[in-house]
Amino acid sequence: MGKSVLRGKKAQSARNAGKPALFAVAAIAFVITVFAVLKLGPGSPGEAAGQSGDLVIVKNEVSETVKFYPYKAGNTKMEVLAVKASDGTIRTAFNTCQVCFSSGRGYYKQEGDELVCQNCGNRFRIDQVEKVRGGCNPVPILKENKTEDETAIVISKDFLEEYKVIFENWR
Repeated sequence: MGKSVLRGKKAQSARNAGKPALFAVAAIAFVITVFAVLKLGPGSPGEAAGQSGDLVIVKNEVSETVKFYPYKAGNTKMEVLAVKASDGTIRTAFNTCQVCFSSGRGYYKQEGDELVCQNCGNRFRIDQVEKVRGGCNPVPILKENKTEDETAIVISKDFLEEYKVIFENWR
């Protein structure tokens, strides 16, 4: 009776010996997966930057509520906005005012179906984004400045770098 109990404990011990190693491997795989999702997946601060440095906007993430996409060109922090207009098209612009950009406070916040300049208070209808140029409104990113397919809008790194000057005083 004593030997069979010892044999049973040895067998159980041998079965459990591999569990810590299996747990460690699973934990490491989980950490790697979480890191990859946070580093590369949607919702992360670098979400918009593709491997080439281009800004990638996934169309199914865009709605009637303005979505702001941060971008860093060198040491300059920039922001692009994307919103779905009432006609269903996705409109894009730099989140800075064509007149107030040099103040550092010429950026927009959404109120209802309007964008409001945080420097001068000008109200700008969302349906006008990318359609109206000049004056106190967001700097449009026109069709010729981006590429688009059924799933994404891509704004090139070179184009973004060209416009970083309008964000140099941005706060």
